[in-house]
Amino acid sequence: MKKVKATNPELIELIRFLKKQGNANNAKIWRSIATLLSKAKRRRVAVNVSHLNRCTEKNDMVAVPGKVLGAGRIDHPIKVAAFTFSEKAKTKIKAAKGKCLSFFELVKKNPKGSNVKIIG
Repeated sequence: MKKVKATNPELIELIRFLKKQGNANNAKIWRSIATLLSKAKRRRVAVNVSHLNRCTEKNDMVAVPGKVLGAGRIDHPIKVAAFTFSEKAKTKIKAAKGKCLSFFELVKKNPKGSNVKIIG
């Protein structure tokens, strides 16, 4: 197995968890997200709320392998799982009656990863 270069213990734990769940449930999506999260910090994704608004529809499930930022607005409820959220992004998603999840919660709710979009 390839050595993870990250030093953040939470990130290392998350990457290992996603790889394990991807192999156990035969779900490529979790292995893909683990690969994207294992990139260098400057290469990780940062997505604004306005981008999520444009790329999703009502009640979609979205995975962001990086950080969700609060620029823009969102006008429909979505479930977003990301490594980190800015405070503004959390408040805007919750104001639109959406949910901010961790990857651990998303995998427990949807082990196969069906109907989950990767944005970033």
